[in-house]
Amino acid sequence: MFETKNAIANGSSEIDMVINIGFLKDGRYEEVEEEIKACEIVTNAGAEFIKTSTGFSTAGATFDDVALMKEHVGENVKIKAAGGISSFDDAEKFISLGASRLGTSRLIKIMKNTDNGAGY
Repeated sequence: MFETKNAIANGSSEIDMVINIGFLKDGRYEEVEEEIKACEIVTNAGAEFIKTSTGFSTAGATFDDVALMKEHVGENVKIKAAGGISSFDDAEKFISLGASRLGTSRLIKIMKNTDNGAGY
């Protein structure tokens, strides 16, 4: 929380934060549930986006993550799926599940494997 307050105090217009994966790995499911409830808090606080993951872990975003977030955020909060997006089909599925922003280091590879960007 300190980092968020400090960033805002220093002029940041965007804050990027994710669920504590350590809680999940340690089986601390009550804490994970609290972070899922944070989706509703994010909505009430007026956030524009909520993000699935940092994109730096081995797993990255999952389809279930995006679907779960979509169920718990307000209609004005957009979802960013980050990490683990390795194909155009994956990208389309994330979008169909509710993601409106994608974070991937494989964008050029993905687009090279499509026909003219498939109209996007």
